[in-house]
Amino acid sequence: MRAFKRWLDHSLTAQAVLIFPLLVGFSALFRRHENPVWWVVQGALCTAITVGFLAAQRRRVGRAAGTDARGIAELNRKIRHREVPQAPEERATMRRLVDEQLGQIERGGRWLPYWLGFMGLVAIGTLALGVSAGSWILPLVLAVGVAAFCWWALWMRRRSIDRCRHMRSALQG
Repeated sequence: MRAFKRWLDHSLTAQAVLIFPLLVGFSALFRRHENPVWWVVQGALCTAITVGFLAAQRRRVGRAAGTDARGIAELNRKIRHREVPQAPEERATMRRLVDEQLGQIERGGRWLPYWLGFMGLVAIGTLALGVSAGSWILPLVLAVGVAAFCWWALWMRRRSIDRCRHMRSALQG
Protein backbone atom coordinates (compact mmCIF):
# COMPACT_ATOMS: atom_id res chain seq x y z
CA MET A 1 0.00 0.00 0.00
CA ARG A 2 2.88 2.35 0.76
CA ALA A 3 4.33 1.89 -2.73
CA PHE A 4 0.90 2.56 -4.27
CA LYS A 5 0.52 5.79 -2.30
CA ARG A 6 4.03 6.89 -3.27
CA TRP A 7 3.25 6.09 -6.92
CA LEU A 8 0.12 8.26 -6.71
CA ASP A 9 2.07 11.09 -5.06
CA HIS A 10 4.79 11.14 -7.71
CA SER A 11 2.93 10.41 -10.94
CA LEU A 12 0.24 12.35 -12.75
CA THR A 13 -0.22 9.32 -14.98
CA ALA A 14 -1.08 7.21 -11.93
CA GLN A 15 -3.61 9.80 -10.84
CA ALA A 16 -5.14 9.82 -14.32
CA VAL A 17 -5.32 6.01 -14.31
CA LEU A 18 -7.25 6.23 -11.03
CA ILE A 19 -9.48 9.17 -12.00
CA PHE A 20 -10.56 7.89 -15.44
CA PRO A 21 -12.40 4.71 -14.37
CA LEU A 22 -14.00 6.57 -11.46
CA LEU A 23 -15.37 9.23 -13.78
CA VAL A 24 -16.57 6.66 -16.31
CA GLY A 25 -18.29 4.79 -13.48
CA PHE A 26 -20.01 7.94 -12.21
CA SER A 27 -21.06 8.80 -15.73
CA ALA A 28 -22.48 5.31 -16.19
CA LEU A 29 -24.25 5.50 -12.84
CA PHE A 30 -25.93 8.85 -13.43
CA ARG A 31 -26.41 8.69 -17.20
CA ARG A 32 -27.61 5.15 -17.80
CA HIS A 33 -29.71 6.12 -20.80
CA GLU A 34 -26.71 7.41 -22.79
CA ASN A 35 -24.43 5.45 -25.06
CA PRO A 36 -21.40 3.93 -23.26
CA VAL A 37 -19.12 5.67 -25.75
CA TRP A 38 -20.27 8.99 -24.27
CA TRP A 39 -19.39 7.75 -20.80
CA VAL A 40 -15.83 7.12 -21.97
CA VAL A 41 -15.64 10.44 -23.84
CA GLN A 42 -16.90 12.38 -20.81
CA GLY A 43 -14.56 10.50 -18.51
CA ALA A 44 -11.58 11.19 -20.78
CA LEU A 45 -12.44 14.88 -21.12
CA CYS A 46 -12.89 15.38 -17.38
CA THR A 47 -9.70 13.40 -16.69
CA ALA A 48 -7.75 15.58 -19.14
CA ILE A 49 -9.07 18.76 -17.51
CA THR A 50 -8.28 17.47 -14.02
CA VAL A 51 -4.76 16.35 -14.95
CA GLY A 52 -4.12 19.69 -16.68
CA PHE A 53 -5.23 21.54 -13.56
CA LEU A 54 -3.03 19.34 -11.33
CA ALA A 55 -0.02 19.78 -13.63
CA ALA A 56 -0.41 23.57 -13.61
CA GLN A 57 -0.77 23.58 -9.83
CA ARG A 58 2.34 21.40 -9.40
CA ARG A 59 4.31 23.61 -11.77
CA ARG A 60 3.28 26.76 -9.87
CA VAL A 61 4.19 25.28 -6.48
CA GLY A 62 7.44 23.91 -7.90
CA ARG A 63 8.44 27.34 -9.19
CA ALA A 64 7.59 28.94 -5.82
CA ALA A 65 9.62 26.35 -3.90
CA GLY A 66 12.44 26.11 -6.43
CA THR A 67 12.22 22.39 -7.25
CA ASP A 68 10.46 19.97 -9.60
CA ALA A 69 7.23 18.01 -9.09
CA ARG A 70 9.01 14.92 -7.73
CA GLY A 71 10.89 17.07 -5.25
CA ILE A 72 7.61 18.65 -4.12
CA ALA A 73 6.06 15.20 -3.61
CA GLU A 74 9.04 14.08 -1.55
CA LEU A 75 9.04 17.27 0.54
CA ASN A 76 5.29 16.91 1.15
CA ARG A 77 5.91 13.36 2.35
CA LYS A 78 8.53 14.67 4.77
CA ILE A 79 6.12 17.31 6.02
CA ARG A 80 3.44 14.65 6.62
CA HIS A 81 5.91 12.47 8.53
CA ARG A 82 7.49 15.46 10.31
CA GLU A 83 10.97 14.66 8.97
CA VAL A 84 13.25 17.70 9.05
CA PRO A 85 15.82 17.74 6.23
CA GLN A 86 19.49 18.07 7.15
CA ALA A 87 20.98 19.45 3.92
CA PRO A 88 20.98 23.27 3.86
CA GLU A 89 19.65 23.58 0.30
CA GLU A 90 16.87 21.09 1.04
CA ARG A 91 16.01 23.03 4.21
CA ALA A 92 15.76 26.25 2.18
CA THR A 93 13.51 24.55 -0.37
CA MET A 94 11.40 23.09 2.43
CA ARG A 95 11.10 26.53 4.05
CA ARG A 96 9.89 28.07 0.75
CA LEU A 97 7.40 25.21 0.27
CA VAL A 98 6.02 25.56 3.80
CA ASP A 99 5.69 29.33 3.39
CA GLU A 100 3.88 28.82 0.07
CA GLN A 101 1.48 26.26 1.56
CA LEU A 102 0.72 28.37 4.63
CA GLY A 103 0.15 31.42 2.43
CA GLN A 104 -2.19 29.45 0.22
CA ILE A 105 -4.15 28.14 3.22
CA GLU A 106 -4.40 31.64 4.70
CA ARG A 107 -5.58 33.12 1.38
CA GLY A 108 -8.18 30.38 1.09
CA GLY A 109 -9.27 31.01 4.67
CA ARG A 110 -10.80 34.32 3.63
CA TRP A 111 -13.38 32.42 1.59
CA LEU A 112 -14.01 29.73 4.19
CA PRO A 113 -17.03 31.38 5.90
CA TYR A 114 -18.70 31.92 2.51
CA TRP A 115 -18.05 28.32 1.48
CA LEU A 116 -19.40 26.98 4.76
CA GLY A 117 -22.44 29.25 4.49
CA PHE A 118 -23.12 28.05 0.95
CA MET A 119 -22.79 24.41 1.97
CA GLY A 120 -25.16 25.05 4.89
CA LEU A 121 -27.68 26.62 2.52
CA VAL A 122 -27.41 23.61 0.21
CA ALA A 123 -28.01 21.21 3.11
CA ILE A 124 -30.91 23.20 4.59
CA GLY A 125 -32.46 23.87 1.19
CA THR A 126 -32.31 20.23 0.19
CA LEU A 127 -33.76 19.22 3.54
CA ALA A 128 -36.57 21.79 3.25
CA LEU A 129 -37.41 20.73 -0.32
CA GLY A 130 -37.40 17.08 0.66
CA VAL A 131 -39.66 17.61 3.67
CA SER A 132 -42.10 19.73 1.61
CA ALA A 133 -42.20 16.98 -1.03
CA GLY A 134 -42.92 14.35 1.62
CA SER A 135 -39.63 12.48 1.38
CA TRP A 136 -37.31 13.39 4.23
CA ILE A 137 -34.96 10.41 4.53
CA LEU A 138 -32.78 11.05 1.45
CA PRO A 139 -32.55 14.82 2.10
CA LEU A 140 -31.65 14.11 5.73
CA VAL A 141 -28.88 11.74 4.62
CA LEU A 142 -27.64 14.40 2.18
CA ALA A 143 -27.68 17.09 4.89
CA VAL A 144 -25.74 14.85 7.27
CA GLY A 145 -23.31 14.02 4.45
CA VAL A 146 -22.77 17.73 3.68
CA ALA A 147 -22.18 18.45 7.39
CA ALA A 148 -19.72 15.55 7.61
CA PHE A 149 -17.90 16.75 4.48
CA CYS A 150 -17.61 20.30 5.89
CA TRP A 151 -16.30 18.95 9.19
CA TRP A 152 -13.77 16.78 7.33
CA ALA A 153 -12.61 19.76 5.21
CA LEU A 154 -12.11 21.88 8.34
CA TRP A 155 -10.28 19.04 10.08
CA MET A 156 -7.94 18.52 7.10
CA ARG A 157 -7.28 22.27 6.92
CA ARG A 158 -6.42 22.33 10.62
CA ARG A 159 -4.08 19.32 10.20
CA SER A 160 -2.32 20.98 7.27
CA ILE A 161 -1.85 24.20 9.21
CA ASP A 162 -0.50 22.30 12.22
CA ARG A 163 1.95 20.31 10.08
CA CYS A 164 3.20 23.38 8.25
CA ARG A 165 3.61 25.39 11.45
CA HIS A 166 5.44 22.49 13.08
CA MET A 167 7.79 22.21 10.12
CA ARG A 168 8.34 25.99 10.03
CA SER A 169 9.31 26.02 13.72
CA ALA A 170 11.53 22.93 13.26
CA LEU A 171 13.32 24.57 10.34
CA GLN A 172 13.89 27.80 12.27
CA GLY A 173 15.09 26.05 15.45
